[in-house]
Amino acid sequence: MMSASEFRNGVTVEIDNTLYTIIEFQHVKPGKGAAFVRTKLKNITSGGVVEKTFRPTEKVPKAHIDRKEMQYLYNDGELFYFMDNDTYEQISINSSDVGESLKFVKENEPVKIMSHNGNILGIEAPVIVELKITETEPGIKGDTATNVTKPAIVETGASINVPLFINIDDVIKIDTRTGEYIGRA
Repeated sequence: MMSASEFRNGVTVEIDNTLYTIIEFQHVKPGKGAAFVRTKLKNITSGGVVEKTFRPTEKVPKAHIDRKEMQYLYNDGELFYFMDNDTYEQISINSSDVGESLKFVKENEPVKIMSHNGNILGIEAPVIVELKITETEPGIKGDTATNVTKPAIVETGASINVPLFINIDDVIKIDTRTGEYIGRA
């Protein structure tokens, strides 16, 4: 249990049997009345953000999220398969639980599986990945205005906007959090 006065950004708490990550907190001391803590909480399972206020002495259970590095093996359409690199044990996760988190991750790449009390909450992909362009239109010579992009498809099948000078078979770096082109590899 932790009191609201001990809140910090990034801490995971459990409120009404739901896990939340503290995005933002602020201790408020108004001129009249008692002090309180104003927070923005992100629901880990749904991704929704709520605002909630607490009294500084109010106790909230702190939730421990386990992050285990595993290797993404393959996907058979309904299930995604992962292997623990230490024990070689394999687990499978429903595609509905994976969502869009693996759209920039190739097979045999490391990922982090987040779990709480044995329940899998989600998957953290590496922040930056290098992928090869499989489809894109050729850039037109002389069309070099700033910030002009074109659509391209990478080897995982995901679509991304890239600068005009990128061609098929170029290897690029992508930020998996935003899905944006960073540069050539």
